[in-house]
Amino acid sequence: MTHTPRFSSVDDVRERLAAHGYLASDAIATTVYLADQLGKPLLIEGPAGVGKTALSQAVASATSSELVRLQCYEGVDEARALYEWNHAKQLLRITAAGAHHNATGEDEADWQQVKDDIFTDEFLLSRPLLTAIRNEQPTVLLIDELDKADVEIEGLLLEVLSDFQVTVPELGTITASQTPFVVLTSNATRELSEALRRRCLYLHIDYPEAELEREIVTLAVPNLEESLAASVVRLIAALRQMRLRKAPSVAETIDWARTLLALGAEGELEPELVHATLGVILKHRDDITIAETRLELDRALS
Repeated sequence: MTHTPRFSSVDDVRERLAAHGYLASDAIATTVYLADQLGKPLLIEGPAGVGKTALSQAVASATSSELVRLQCYEGVDEARALYEWNHAKQLLRITAAGAHHNATGEDEADWQQVKDDIFTDEFLLSRPLLTAIRNEQPTVLLIDELDKADVEIEGLLLEVLSDFQVTVPELGTITASQTPFVVLTSNATRELSEALRRRCLYLHIDYPEAELEREIVTLAVPNLEESLAASVVRLIAALRQMRLRKAPSVAETIDWARTLLALGAEGELEPELVHATLGVILKHRDDITIAETRLELDRALS
């Protein structure tokens, strides 16, 4: 297995990610560079919607790599993460062989050949982990929202990510020809094991500073006036200071900016327009009520 770094420097990371629509902070660019140089998995934690998944997509685009994604959820198991056999296709093969056997009177050796045939690559359903390992092209493996999966899946990841190889009893050991760039994301809804953390570089992504978020919004919505972009970011920051069930994410900031642009907003935000469009950035009725009753619009928009 070979490891070929994809980036030449921290500045190279920042510039190439920006070219693909992702504005990285110094901490993000540095950690991505180190993970690439060391060939180690990158564990990213932070609130939902701050750009964890988007970072993986940007790295894949910036390095001309295939993005292979394992979306985690409660109950995801080895068969869904690694591989499983196509039992329906195997059954069809056995049925066809049985009909042929009855017609021709084949011996036991022929049945042994059938058994060997149904445990070949033709009948193997490769899932994300095995797909990334077998891929001969540059690959970014995204293991998304790991905290939603059961703790047992972490044991599988420790085994797979330590040597980037998988043993399929019927086929033998499959080893990666090159090291995938691995990103694990977590919203921190449960604590991940120390064993897994030790094997990764760690990056925490929080909501961006106002200036960076303004640059992100301007990049994503290029026709937005600078004064309106500043107002949007200022109000979003005020909302994040409230005790909401779900604070607005960066993605929702961008959605709101696009909404306001579509409605013809210009310059400073009007309180009536803010009230009418809160459902774009707040997704719970209680949060909207809190924003409407507690947010001092004049102060936030001044």
